[in-house]
Amino acid sequence: MELMRVGPRGQEIPVVRLNGRHYDVRPLTSDFNAEFWAHGVNTLAQAQVAECEEISIDGQRIGAPVAQPGAVICIGTNYAAHAAEANLPTPTHPVVFLKTPNTVAGPYDELEPPRRFSQLDWEVELAVIIGQVAHNLDSPEQAREHIAAYTVANDLSERVFQTQESGGQWSKGKCFPGALPLGPVAVSADAFDPTNARLTSHVNGEPRQDSSTADMVFDVFHLVYDLSQYMRLEPGYVIATGTPQGVAMSGQFPYLESGDVVEVAIEGLGTQRTQIGIMAP
Repeated sequence: MELMRVGPRGQEIPVVRLNGRHYDVRPLTSDFNAEFWAHGVNTLAQAQVAECEEISIDGQRIGAPVAQPGAVICIGTNYAAHAAEANLPTPTHPVVFLKTPNTVAGPYDELEPPRRFSQLDWEVELAVIIGQVAHNLDSPEQAREHIAAYTVANDLSERVFQTQESGGQWSKGKCFPGALPLGPVAVSADAFDPTNARLTSHVNGEPRQDSSTADMVFDVFHLVYDLSQYMRLEPGYVIATGTPQGVAMSGQFPYLESGDVVEVAIEGLGTQRTQIGIMAP
């Protein structure tokens, strides 16, 4: 099942895309928020969805498919080739950092880059949306029961803030508003295989990243299991699971500038498009 949120920022409504048609599912849930994710995507039976009002989304803004996540947890260097291009070792334990929830943006929103930006970078990532609370799980296999859905993420990063001004951690370069476009859809966990999906990114139509989730150092189930040992993962939390090689930080490509267009895509989840706007005064 494909879930979307449609409408102006802060006024999005929950929509389900079913057999190419779009349904306003507000009679079934007020939004795709923590309460919804806690009860599970499967509470939306196809028969119930088909009874909701069919709508057109033409010309409307598409928002992030998850409303107001309580936390955005990110995994660093989770592809060995990306670790190598960043001159970092392949991790023996998941590398964890955080983005603030207000980094979440829609999949086609224009980005207002941060002041003083000079090394703005892209990172296509598979994102996990947590369903049932996950805490002290017994195994990676058990983690499957706690994943509600998957979506596309772009972990936009300002590398000067992240490295030269970091103070020893990465979040300074990861937390400017709009730094995590999500969507266009969230696909229910029962309808997507996270273990072997192609990830790609393009800048101004030119290819950048092209890899597979099969190349992850730690797969999504291990990540959810591991994180649950250190924190309580609540419904609606978003986990960005890392990016493959092919970013500007590698030195192979120029960093992003105002006017550039970044497209990131994951097979089975769709494509998002972000234009880089003018730097804030």
